[in-house]
Amino acid sequence: MVNELNVEDVEYSEPVSPTAQYFNSSVLSVCILAVLDTEIPIDDSPALGLLKDVFLPISPRFSSLMVEDENGVKHWKKVEVKLEDHVNIPNFPSGLSPQSYDNHLSNYLSKIAMEQLPHNRPLWNIHIIKYPTRNAAGNIIFKLHHSLGDGYSLMAALLSCLQRADNPSVPLTFPSLTSAPNPNLSVRGTSIFRNIPKVLRSAFNTVSDFGWSLMKSSYVEDDISLIRSGNPGVEFKPVVISTMTFSLDDIKQIKTKLRVTINDVITGIMSFGTRLYMQEGRNKSNNEHSTALVLLNTRAIREYKSVKEMHKPCAEKVWGNQFAFLHISIPELTSLESLNPLDFVWKAHKLIQRQRNSGAVFLTARLLEWFRKFKGPEATAKYIHSTIKNSSMGLSNMIGPVERMALANHPIKSLYFMVAGEPKSLSITMISYMGKLRVAFKTEKDFINPEKLKSSIQNAFEMILKAAQDIA
Repeated sequence: MVNELNVEDVEYSEPVSPTAQYFNSSVLSVCILAVLDTEIPIDDSPALGLLKDVFLPISPRFSSLMVEDENGVKHWKKVEVKLEDHVNIPNFPSGLSPQSYDNHLSNYLSKIAMEQLPHNRPLWNIHIIKYPTRNAAGNIIFKLHHSLGDGYSLMAALLSCLQRADNPSVPLTFPSLTSAPNPNLSVRGTSIFRNIPKVLRSAFNTVSDFGWSLMKSSYVEDDISLIRSGNPGVEFKPVVISTMTFSLDDIKQIKTKLRVTINDVITGIMSFGTRLYMQEGRNKSNNEHSTALVLLNTRAIREYKSVKEMHKPCAEKVWGNQFAFLHISIPELTSLESLNPLDFVWKAHKLIQRQRNSGAVFLTARLLEWFRKFKGPEATAKYIHSTIKNSSMGLSNMIGPVERMALANHPIKSLYFMVAGEPKSLSITMISYMGKLRVAFKTEKDFINPEKLKSSIQNAFEMILKAAQDIA
């Protein structure tokens, strides 16, 4: 972090939000990697012009440093950006096979995931990979510090640089970000007395969930297991980034059959798959206490806003970091002979719905604000660090465009993202695009076997899909 710069006669563009300070502190430095797979070889000649004319104007934070004034208050300070310092084009050996370049790309992703962004310039970098892998003719990697914004904000920023491949004049379209309203939550036309049990149940769940979240963040750690090493400083250890792809139509089929949300389905698949991996590794049934930390977007909106709309002074503030963590216990795995794979989806649905409908998320936000006000941003960052460290895995998903995109006339075949710098052994992120769900895994190197983990998750998906299809 840039500390104690000469701030005399400096005009600040905006104060740094509390959440941005948490993610850029002495205990946490979290970044987001967004990887675009291109269909054609990359011509990097338009890169600097695109960054200057399209990327930098998206947000003043992309051309600002985080600095402290003499009172210890952090601000975003506008600076002149030397674009050449932010563009990286690595050299790999020439003439290799696509499979060999897969390995080089994986190693390169692991390397840049572990590197800290320099704090003497704006907190982002671009990496252009001009070598063909089995999945793409080339890759464009955006590395953006989490203090610049959360996944929603940065996805909106990224999409501002992209156009529809078939018709650039027509905007990209997205599935709805929210599910239909739950009629059970409506009280219109019903007696107030009939809703008293719901209100009491919601109040009980709020107290219970908030208390559990407080304990998980402060005292109660998950068990050491095959997906959680518990190693001190795990965020600084080497990682492996790998991906797999599912059909979104298959996911939607499960959703429709079980009458749940897509988020419930993918949480159930990942929970079941990790349990299968843990069982196979132990060669016996094992049920260590494990939880997933699910990232929840807290914006009350149904779709992506344009960057222009997000920065309107009179509009609801949607740029930045606006999310909450949900602690979801990973169900125990009974014997496979008596197992109903759909139980993992139904349990995920029940837990997520319960926590969404309780006030625990609001109370947790108020607690963080209390921490910041009375103990300072560093103490709050330590609390968040503990929240992430004490769980076994992180789950985050985003919705991508329905149509094929292009960046500077380079059609995008696929994309995925990953969060780097979290203190955990396993992080799983997902994004939909053109009818596919791309799942990315960040695993602690030499501790988790990513190929075995992906195989277990593929088996879980197939078992859940078959069980759903068997429903009359």
